Amino acid sequence: MKEVSRVLYVAEATAQGGRDGGVRTSDGTLDLSLDMPTELGGSGGPGTNPEQLFAAGYAGCFLEALKAAARSESISVENPKVSAQVGIGSTVDGFGLEIQLTVELPGLGSGVGQHLVDSAHDQCPYSRATRGNIRVDVTLV
Repeated sequence: MKEVSRVLYVAEATAQGGRDGGVRTSDGTLDLSLDMPTELGGSGGPGTNPEQLFAAGYAGCFLEALKAAARSESISVENPKVSAQVGIGSTVDGFGLEIQLTVELPGLGSGVGQHLVDSAHDQCPYSRATRGNIRVDVTLV
């Protein structure tokens, strides 16, 4: 396990009520209702769910890692986009996640694009945290 040598930022969120409750950050910038999807036996109400929040966080973090990889190699990327799908399902001992990241790098050749995707996947904190724990597939389209 690699330890952080100097923490630069700490995010704090508190959930109450579980998947049919709510979640709020300590600074109040995020204050959301949670609802369990019908696929997991819930009401499918208008609130978000932990998988959606994880997908949003991973997509944003991976995109920033991709932009950093491009900057470090002086490669210009125009309108890059990352979509994340987070699936939840049964495993032999409970529940688990799987992730599909889809990356769009308009105007870049597949070789350069794949190099940037691979660099981003090596450096993204979400990718590093999930590596070896859950399946993460990254596709450049």
